[in-house]
Amino acid sequence: MKQRKAFFDKVKKQLLDRQVELTKGIESHAQEELTDKQVMDSGDEALSLSMEKLQSSLEKTEIDELRLIDKALERLKTGEYGVCIDCGEMIAQKRLEYYPYAARCIVCQEAFENN
Repeated sequence: MKQRKAFFDKVKKQLLDRQVELTKGIESHAQEELTDKQVMDSGDEALSLSMEKLQSSLEKTEIDELRLIDKALERLKTGEYGVCIDCGEMIAQKRLEYYPYAARCIVCQEAFENN
């Protein structure tokens, strides 16, 4: 039990560090602007549009990850972290090491993804 608490403390620090990193990245993206002054011809315009789509996609991915981190931190706060939200069983520590914001055990996650 003491070992699991130490693991949770380590995960919490990782989640908080990643939360700060993502927040800074999102704020940085928001400050960057692609202006029409950069567009010289139709090729530049196409590249600019592609870059805007890529940036938008990256921002969405970062925002989605930030939401997962927020939910994991909330589960840590309430003592529900590491317990599958579907079946109530403990989530394997290996799974949490690789995917620290996992809310489901691997069996329930597979079932969730197949539905």
